[in-house]
Amino acid sequence: MIKRGRPTKNGQVKLTFTVPADQPLGGISLVGDFNNWDPYAHPMQRKDNGTYQVSLTVPSQQPIRFRYLADGGVWFDDADADHHDEHGGRINPVLRQDLAGGGIPSPVM
Repeated sequence: MIKRGRPTKNGQVKLTFTVPADQPLGGISLVGDFNNWDPYAHPMQRKDNGTYQVSLTVPSQQPIRFRYLADGGVWFDDADADHHDEHGGRINPVLRQDLAGGGIPSPVM
């Protein structure tokens, strides 16, 4: 699950990534182009309910690519990403209300 905060006046947005408890056991890191794919930069914290979570702040108008890396070198993607390809998931940090689509949020391009 990916929770997007509201953009700040300085053009930043807080993203919170949550991985369900049924994912691989052991440590999980959020890696992507925002941290040069460094598995040590954003380790996820295990919560009391068994989920893993980490937050980061990124430029609000810059899409990011990311994947999760679990212990043992197990890579996996987030189903809530806006787009998936052979490089993992991609999200746009800010959503806009698409009035033509019945008010359903859609990514800012």
